[in-house]
Amino acid sequence: MSSVPTSYKEAMSSQDADKWQKAMDEEMHALGENETYDLTTLPTARNAVGGRWVYNIKLGPNNEEQYKARFVAKGYSQIPDIDYQETFSPTARMASIRTLMQIAVQHDLTVH
Repeated sequence: MSSVPTSYKEAMSSQDADKWQKAMDEEMHALGENETYDLTTLPTARNAVGGRWVYNIKLGPNNEEQYKARFVAKGYSQIPDIDYQETFSPTARMASIRTLMQIAVQHDLTVH
């Protein structure tokens, strides 16, 4: 298996740079298709949250190497109450719904 880069610079200087570039292009296309973001003007006195590329090589169904690149936000740079007031966590919400449903099943209850 090829080595996985830990930065954009490493990816672009590796012998597999063309494969990493293709993976990044596919990721940007998917983000656009899914309307993940909107380009907008940054409000006054605000700093943009940075981002970075995360790379991985996965094995496909026929054990072929698949180069994957994900662009992730550096959310740790945000300041609560200045950059945002609330967060959204669909995973936590789904866990609550699953817990409610499990309790209802265990006690033979009806959920409305």
